[in-house]
Amino acid sequence: MPEFSNLPFQNLAIDSLPLAFGIIMAIIGLVFYTQGLPGKFWRRFYAVLPGIVLCCFIPAILNSLGVFADGIGTQIYGFTATYLLPASLLLMTLSMDVPKILGLGWKAIAMFFAASFAIVISGPISLGIAKWVSPDMFTDDTLWRGFSAVAGSWIGGAANQAAMKELFGVSDDLFGMMILVDTTNASLWLLAILIMAKHSEKIDRFLRADTGSIDKVVAAVESYERDNARPGSLNDLMVMFGLCFAMVGLAHFLGGEIAGFFSPYTWAVQYSFASSFFWMVVIITLIGVGFSFTKVRRLDHIGASKIGTVFIFVLIAAIGMQINLNGLVSQWRLLLIGLLWMFIHVVIIFIVARMIRAPFFFLAVGSNANTGGASSAPIVATAFHPSLAPVGVFLGILGYAVGTIGGYVSTQLMRLVVG
Repeated sequence: MPEFSNLPFQNLAIDSLPLAFGIIMAIIGLVFYTQGLPGKFWRRFYAVLPGIVLCCFIPAILNSLGVFADGIGTQIYGFTATYLLPASLLLMTLSMDVPKILGLGWKAIAMFFAASFAIVISGPISLGIAKWVSPDMFTDDTLWRGFSAVAGSWIGGAANQAAMKELFGVSDDLFGMMILVDTTNASLWLLAILIMAKHSEKIDRFLRADTGSIDKVVAAVESYERDNARPGSLNDLMVMFGLCFAMVGLAHFLGGEIAGFFSPYTWAVQYSFASSFFWMVVIITLIGVGFSFTKVRRLDHIGASKIGTVFIFVLIAAIGMQINLNGLVSQWRLLLIGLLWMFIHVVIIFIVARMIRAPFFFLAVGSNANTGGASSAPIVATAFHPSLAPVGVFLGILGYAVGTIGGYVSTQLMRLVVG
């Protein structure tokens, strides 16, 4: 099986940042255009492959074919993560109904911690199976140390992953391979979630779930939009964008200052307190929650949450530009271990969800808040309904808090299992 990068498309390698950005925006526009067409073909097509999946997967295929030059996707993602991600969090959070979100109940938190626990124990189980099948891979302590980086990332995020690297002495080369294992399998699970979100009603019936609390939140938001929506004037839009990006800048500044305060402390680094991204997400979320209790919430009358959703889709496409499917061939054994790890995790959370009758929404967001973090958990929530994005934000932040502890426990269990 040839790698994508060996195909003729690699000669096209687009190194123009504006052109690359234009291509992914054209992809998003084309997806939404065809999604809105009335024909039966398109309705059936998007019933199988939701638009949100294509917005991620098409750029991923193009990147794997070598259409985009090295580093282009990273630059575009850097822009979207720096500006559009916090802007979308603010615009989608300021319109939230906090009492109704809190009224979702204990099952949302329960599924988050069930997902964390599933990742903790699935790692040792998958490595144990791999050692039984292929003992030659475990002649020393290299692999269990390497997979500590995956555990840290899948329970927390990049900061927790870096903490595991330092804590267990993972070499740079092995760390690079583990990033491949992490991102490939997490991306595949994200794509699977986005596809299943389209069929959440059927899955909820299988789980015997009570979706009443979620339905109330969605109904309240839709009713609020119907009663208050109005066309936005140029003045309205300029005020909204001015306030939004002013708060984004403030959140980045304060996040950097707070992270700098904690950076000298080793314990703070391990628990993400020295991460400016962590504090930026926390601060922009708190600002949005604060705005939701004020007249600023009226910005949603002119479509603040819809603009936030636009930013989310651009972020999804930028994430896709960083996915490289070529590693599926070169590191297949490590990827299979990661895939087994993810599969066991999924089985466990489905069992827990059925036991407590939790909706698929809680399962999906709770799992992705662990495996994807605060940057992609709102994407998953948005796939169900834009009004639910704040739930993904809150659980994603919680993942940073428990990521290092969970990663450490999982790694110690892997050490005990494979020696």
